[in-house]
Amino acid sequence: MARNDDYLPLFETKTAKGLIPFRLFAASMFTSICFIMVYRVNQIQKPAKEEEEALLGRKWTWIGMFIAELWFSLCWILNVVVRWKPVYRVTFKDRLSKRYNEKDFPGIDIFVCTADPIIEPPIMVLNSVLSVMAYDYPPEKLSVYLSDDGGSDLTFYALLEASQFAKEWLPFCRKFKVEPRSPEAFFHRAPKQVEDSAMVKEWTSIKKLYQDMKTRIQTTTKLGRISEEIRKQHKGFHEWDSVSGQHDHDTILQILIDSKAVDNEGKRLPILVYLAREKRPTYHHNFKAGAMNALIRVSARISNAPVILNVDCDMYSNNSESVRDALCFFLDEEKGHEIAFVQFPQLFDNLTKNDIYNHFMRIISEVEFAGLDSYGGVYYVGTGCLHRRESLCGKKHSKTLKQNLINTRYRKEEESASVLEEICRELASCTYEDNTQWGMEMGLKYGCPVEDIISGIDILCRGWKSIYYNPERKGFLGLAPSTLLQSLVQHKRWIAGDFQILLSKYSPLLYGHGKIPLPLQISYTQYMLWAPTSLVWLYYYVVPSLCLLKGVALFPETLNPWVIPFLYVFFGNRAYTLGECLCYGGTLREWLNEQRMWVFRRSTSHLFAFFDNILKLLGITDSTFIITAKVDDDHEDVSIKYEQELMEFGATSPMSTILASLALLNAIIFAVGLKRLIEEYDKTLVTNPFVLQIILCGLLVFINLPVYIAMFLRMDKGRIPTSITCQSFILALAACSIIQMY
Repeated sequence: MARNDDYLPLFETKTAKGLIPFRLFAASMFTSICFIMVYRVNQIQKPAKEEEEALLGRKWTWIGMFIAELWFSLCWILNVVVRWKPVYRVTFKDRLSKRYNEKDFPGIDIFVCTADPIIEPPIMVLNSVLSVMAYDYPPEKLSVYLSDDGGSDLTFYALLEASQFAKEWLPFCRKFKVEPRSPEAFFHRAPKQVEDSAMVKEWTSIKKLYQDMKTRIQTTTKLGRISEEIRKQHKGFHEWDSVSGQHDHDTILQILIDSKAVDNEGKRLPILVYLAREKRPTYHHNFKAGAMNALIRVSARISNAPVILNVDCDMYSNNSESVRDALCFFLDEEKGHEIAFVQFPQLFDNLTKNDIYNHFMRIISEVEFAGLDSYGGVYYVGTGCLHRRESLCGKKHSKTLKQNLINTRYRKEEESASVLEEICRELASCTYEDNTQWGMEMGLKYGCPVEDIISGIDILCRGWKSIYYNPERKGFLGLAPSTLLQSLVQHKRWIAGDFQILLSKYSPLLYGHGKIPLPLQISYTQYMLWAPTSLVWLYYYVVPSLCLLKGVALFPETLNPWVIPFLYVFFGNRAYTLGECLCYGGTLREWLNEQRMWVFRRSTSHLFAFFDNILKLLGITDSTFIITAKVDDDHEDVSIKYEQELMEFGATSPMSTILASLALLNAIIFAVGLKRLIEEYDKTLVTNPFVLQIILCGLLVFINLPVYIAMFLRMDKGRIPTSITCQSFILALAACSIIQMY
């Protein structure tokens, strides 16, 4: 279309501030890294007076240090590419409202996915569903689908209760414009005495309705079964009469709110659908990707909205205008036709003040994803994302064919709920995808733990672009793990999936060649190298300490000019990351927690992720490391410690053993290093060749302070079990003894 002189875009793209200082800092870092490489090469080739056997050992140790530093330099360069020119998006919803009549807005199909009624309690699922039903958007344009891969009648009951409560909740939200629109989050945040006198009476009434509903659901959930009295309330409960188990049942599909239902003010309600796709022991269900693909097919028959929003059940809408924000991108006349999906950041509502487990990953969320956006392709992270349906279903982008979402037909045809239920059951059957392109060319991809990432890469490789939108009022908030082991296991799954992509045909460097910009290929690769980087990190974590014990110097003396680039790279980079954290709203303790968690993750999560993939690649095993948390199920006790920012170690696992062993190893060697420093009084700090190794070892000891406290000082259930402490102490002493022998 010809550009109108009066055209005003629906969104604006702003370049990040402070790029010149960053690029100058990056240039200085690169120069220092080059000096370090030159120093390493010269020292490897430099002759020494040691005995031949000792010289050989020293040489290979230095070669290892050179390779490790070379690898770190490569990763740093990749990170610079990601951060080179971040961009930030600003939407103009006022222009959207002036340009388009709300009656012409495209329909939105909203997918909420859950899989386990124990891990993901029905009351939490209910709040997620209600929050998206209450969007500030024409309700007749909204359709909400809950995919219950747990096939639980308890979850169905919660959704049934939600369908009734929505008749009161949606008018309340609309009338008082409340935020957030998750009842649990709203009542938790709202003051006991509401200042708006007109709101007091209704606020009290709606809160009582919610509390009564919550009590009924939690009572039923605790009982573990649906009573006969409740079963008589809806025909849908009869679907469970023939259910053999969670992974052996027919498709269960119930339209709880149809296209004609209204709320207590007589206004239309969003469509609400419950789906538990068919599962059989002999058919692989492909996890969340399989659930999403079933939802895509079912929703296409019931509502067929051109835009799809998917959220996890542990996340709720924190901003009722998020859909309108996304439309500013999709409906922009100049660039909207290129956009396949709009990704909101994955953030959490239950973070502690200083983010003890670094769930926010502030710089990745605030800077690096904005950097990916500048190259036209932020990740699809699997939740909080609005998709153009046609791109999600496998269509390639065409510059000549521009779909007008405004003119896209919203519903295929008006049919009764019972007829639609019967038709759609087949679409969610186990056999429907046989001999089709679902999971390959259509829908989300199968065969990877992070199916969302490869699906997003594939969409971008078909010519589409994506947008990263991080508004001031966050679009979605979820629940982060509240124990260290849960956090490490979660990251292990993510990193294993990323590394698997690198080794698969979907590797950005191969699959994306000629399809997406080279900087974007490089940027994606950075995250996929985290798993193998764990080996290099472990070498740098352990070897300098062991060499300190053995008396082998690996760094220049303090007065040697070559020490300057080492000090600048390490301390300069730490100072810069601290400054970044503070500039983006973090705290000093949050930055320390971030540094600590990177050490913990690289030593455990990333390491396990690497070996998982290698074992699979060699055909030794198809399974991953199973790490079971054997800790008392005392949620209240865990929550209290989490709020107090006490790390929860109280679990027996291989990850705990590794963390404790490495911490003890560095503590022992640090003590030896200090003793040597004191004894060799004739060598001052400026001439002692081991000063940098002692500093490095000391910093690792400081990072591991919570581990030592959990082993020796804490007496609560969150302490490191005595068995783990004993095992770790033996392993640390064994390592020290072996290195002394050789």
